[in-house]
Amino acid sequence: MRGAGDEVGKERSFQYDFFDTTSVADFTLRVMERPPRGYPVAPVRDRYSASPFERDFRRRREELLRHCARNPAGSGIKGYYYELARIYRGKGPVHRGAIRGAIRYINERRDCADFVMLGIVRMLYQFGGSPLVGRSLREEARRTLLDFKYWPDEPGIDSMCTWTENHQIMFSCNEYLAGQLYRDEVFTNSGMTGLQKMTAARRRILQWLDLRYRTGFSEWLSHVYYDEDLTALVNLVDFCGDPVIARSAEIILDLLFLDMALNSFRGTFGSTHGRSYRAEKQDGAREATADIQKLMFGMGIFSGADNMSAVSFALSERYRLPRVIYEIATDIGSEAMENRQRMGIRIREASRWGLDLSNPDDLMTLLSLESYAHPKTFRGVMGLFDRYRWWDNQFFISFRKNRTLIRFLLGTGLSWAVTRYFRRDMTRNTREEVNIRTYRTPDYMLSSAQDYRKGYGGDQQHIWQATLSPDAVCFTTHPGHDGDTSGGYWVGSGTLPRVGQTGNLLIAVYRVSGRRGIYMTNRLFFSHAWFPRHAFDEVVEEGGWIFGRKGRGYIALYSRNGYRWQDRGEYAGSEVIAPGRRNVWLCEMGRKATDGPFADFIDRIVRAEVRFWGLRVRYDSPSQGKVRFGWRGPLTRRGRAVPTGDFGRYENPYVAAGFPPGEILVQCRKERLRLDFRKGVREASLLCQ
Repeated sequence: MRGAGDEVGKERSFQYDFFDTTSVADFTLRVMERPPRGYPVAPVRDRYSASPFERDFRRRREELLRHCARNPAGSGIKGYYYELARIYRGKGPVHRGAIRGAIRYINERRDCADFVMLGIVRMLYQFGGSPLVGRSLREEARRTLLDFKYWPDEPGIDSMCTWTENHQIMFSCNEYLAGQLYRDEVFTNSGMTGLQKMTAARRRILQWLDLRYRTGFSEWLSHVYYDEDLTALVNLVDFCGDPVIARSAEIILDLLFLDMALNSFRGTFGSTHGRSYRAEKQDGAREATADIQKLMFGMGIFSGADNMSAVSFALSERYRLPRVIYEIATDIGSEAMENRQRMGIRIREASRWGLDLSNPDDLMTLLSLESYAHPKTFRGVMGLFDRYRWWDNQFFISFRKNRTLIRFLLGTGLSWAVTRYFRRDMTRNTREEVNIRTYRTPDYMLSSAQDYRKGYGGDQQHIWQATLSPDAVCFTTHPGHDGDTSGGYWVGSGTLPRVGQTGNLLIAVYRVSGRRGIYMTNRLFFSHAWFPRHAFDEVVEEGGWIFGRKGRGYIALYSRNGYRWQDRGEYAGSEVIAPGRRNVWLCEMGRKATDGPFADFIDRIVRAEVRFWGLRVRYDSPSQGKVRFGWRGPLTRRGRAVPTGDFGRYENPYVAAGFPPGEILVQCRKERLRLDFRKGVREASLLCQ
């Protein structure tokens, strides 16, 4: 293994031991210096708020800043953001060793260096003249920005991920703002001036923002990666001198917060997710978005695990949340609300969105969907491997091992046939268009991706979840293997199910593939549910159903194949295992206000008829009536088809917008917000000050 600073031709190598991350929180900083005298030693844990703890933004902001002051920087790559809060308050003591650890991490070009750089960029812009930063630290940061690799076409061999949706905006944001800060200087790694870097990054930024407005996020509703998107965009709003970029970023921030407001339950972003990890799925207090939820909506927890956006928004002097979005997020005392959303694009429709499959820049844009081996993009993406020297990137080690075979397939014209035949395995990472349904009441939330790529291999997609509290949650997956990485025991799926939802009722149908894959072959052949008994106030098993109560919310879970509880290891009492490659799960939610006492809810469901024909089911739901669903055919309720696709950009009581949208008008109570990306319009009746 070559270390940083070794020469490969004229390029430096930044290759390190590679590991499969199980969460962003796995990445840590090496802090060599001791903290200063008077620095906090032990963490002071915050309390989770299930209802708004404070309606005034300024007071919520001050509470977050006090929390930062009481706590030491965490060891993760986002932990040093607390030092920015200390600098902002002007009180210290500031742990410069934590900031230097962040600078060292960037200099070593480790994966997620772009996360870390966002905070260093903010420090230089907002606090560059502060005595708490000092001349030497400021100069270290300056040299780091000038020497960094901002895009894969620049010199240097490394294993940074630059291509996923969140990384593309972070790298481009960092490049633009670094170029703007040092516009007349030469960036030593690329040989470009700051002005040239601004020009290169501007096109990518505006294309990214435009596509997000029109189609939403391929990493849909991610309680991990929205944290990254938010932090990059607020940097643009605060520091970008281009008014078009700054206003466009502000509009997309509004839509990110609108997504969270519509698909969260009392501070927990407990929805379906385009990308997710085990810990965040199993406990809402550990979501990377928990801090920003508490800051912006008053519900959630500060420093539950891994966050950088909350500090950035607390320090922001320009972005203010439209009041209407706050009202939607906190509209938890009303009756049931259903939200339908469509996000993402279909690769076969790339031209509809102005993307040319023969254009390397557009192929890079399509890689935000992680379309590495899609039949329509495979040849072009392999061209990017040559163009950007990705054969040496350790994320692509599986491609490097098969480089000779790939060359043969491309040379003989067989690549399309192979990728087509193995597409259900080779495109498991790809996140194409998704239709989302979220049903929220004051006592629970049920959310799912409708009929999403059934039978395909899964990566980090989280297809459905029922949420009654931060830890009283339920979902099912097919574990492809027993590891804690993509397609593993709880992360993503080995094989994706077919899911249909109508209101408070969800059906998940599994038909697990036994075919040998090129990327991954399934090794486990059962489905299972996360149902943590300890998190519920009551758990009852009757008539083949598992019932749970949390407060005034109820859940009922049923497996066609029967089930058994895991009785050993870390998942004992939380994992429900159902045998067989083929299975059907039913989940029905209820609440005291509409279903009466818990015992009555149980009695009605146990007496309801459930009939199966292979992978088809007919269920006489006490709340929904006769519902039919299966591996094929429509989802029907009382004889009528329930739509599972072609949703609008937004369809809910607060906003209705087509796909793609023109103007987006949001309204709740007396508050309104009007957005029009093409016209640069952002008009809010009131902002949270």
